[in-house]
Amino acid sequence: MNRNYKDFEIEPFELGRGLWHARFRRADKQPVAINGVLFSTLNAGLAWPSPDAAVDDAKAAIDRLTKIIVASGPNPAQT
Repeated sequence: MNRNYKDFEIEPFELGRGLWHARFRRADKQPVAINGVLFSTLNAGLAWPSPDAAVDDAKAAIDRLTKIIVASGPNPAQT
């Protein structure tokens, strides 16, 4: 049940009954560099009552992340 958004794959998953979370990674499977640290997968931070709400939270996290990456220059993993 993966979903794509801005070159990222989002995977909602249930962790506990009715507590939905989402993890995401780049669609090309390359790590994301944040302050020089490479991450293959990132988790959106909150538990939500539905998978759609968890995906929306992940989309907001991706939007914030891509603004940081653009502001700081190219992702070192891309070179």
